[in-house]
Amino acid sequence: MADQGVTAAAGAAHEAGVHLVWGLEGAPAAQRPDAAAVVVDVLSFSTAVTVAVGRKMAVYPHPWPSAHLEAFTQAHRAACAVARRLVDADHPWSLSPVQLAAAPAVDRLVLPSPNGSALAARLPPATVVAGCLRNASAVAAWLVEEGFGQPDRAVTVIAAGERHIHSGELRPALEDLLGAGAIIAALGADLVRSPAAAAAEAAWVATRDQLVEAMHACASGRELAHAGYRADVDFAAQLDADQIVPVLVDGAFVPARPTPRPG
Repeated sequence: MADQGVTAAAGAAHEAGVHLVWGLEGAPAAQRPDAAAVVVDVLSFSTAVTVAVGRKMAVYPHPWPSAHLEAFTQAHRAACAVARRLVDADHPWSLSPVQLAAAPAVDRLVLPSPNGSALAARLPPATVVAGCLRNASAVAAWLVEEGFGQPDRAVTVIAAGERHIHSGELRPALEDLLGAGAIIAALGADLVRSPAAAAAEAAWVATRDQLVEAMHACASGRELAHAGYRADVDFAAQLDADQIVPVLVDGAFVPARPTPRPG
């Protein structure tokens, strides 16, 4: 019976058009030109991208830390976000979505981070989308409209997770699991989920009525609150507050446009 269960799960994954993977380790599964890769880094990269793109800023992802960040920023004639604690009048942009919502808008912004931003920079040639709780339904609707979610045009939702400070190993993050599950649930019941994607959706369904409490109780939420950024957690937990769908085009996230259909 156990062997039959494993076979059934493998078959479901093979036929699925909606998948879930974690972090940089899972990125290779999404790097296909006929697929969509949804980066979910709720606290805070993908939430910050949604805010900035909604304010008409083109957002360039870039890994952090990086010795090439300054040169990359200059090459794109862009402003560069700094750490939350370093925000000042000359550098008002950071991964804080609350700070970004109040900062002056610029045409081009480099938004470095070790998780979501590093992921996004690695995912082309897939169609790369920034997804979070604030735009979960909008992202799902756009993916369906563009014909993604079938085995030959799969959606891979990538929960970014965090990195352990000392080892650098992946730490699965509840907020990203919930963000991924919210997007998967909004895709509609007719699309076939992999077992991992179905599990993320189930976690979302079980938790959505206590979303704000869960966000504040998770490790990332506690860390931000302890550092004085509790408002960022509340902001990121506002389900479907935005209709912006940021898509990576020529290296920058911009508002989604219709994509050419195959054939």
